[in-house]
Amino acid sequence: MMISTRGRYALRVMIDLAQHTESGYIPMKEVALRQEISLKYLERILPILVKNGLVEGVQGKGGGYRLVRSPKEYTAGEILRLTEGDLAPVSCLSKCAEPCPRSAYCATLPMWSGFFDMTNKYFDGITIEDLSKPRE
Repeated sequence: MMISTRGRYALRVMIDLAQHTESGYIPMKEVALRQEISLKYLERILPILVKNGLVEGVQGKGGGYRLVRSPKEYTAGEILRLTEGDLAPVSCLSKCAEPCPRSAYCATLPMWSGFFDMTNKYFDGITIEDLSKPRE
């Protein structure tokens, strides 16, 4: 499994907003500078986060973006599934997959299912609050 740039950058944006919650609405330009992400790329990521209710944005002077919930209420899994589609390691486990005709006797399906469950549990156990704490 390979997490795309969009997924990694979305996490960085959410962490940045969590680290600066006391500042109110944060201009996209500031996030771009701190995170070293092009403004053009952020213009593609932030609307996804807004549309799905993770972040809210205000236009104009004093505008910007902020988290809708507390940083401890967001998980890395939620953000990655939103930006990546899902975290399925094989196509037959994807949420949009057609039923696999081999699933009844597929020798590897239990292994992939276990890996999929483990991946989701791992990322769902990490909050944006966890990630926004300074590293020791």
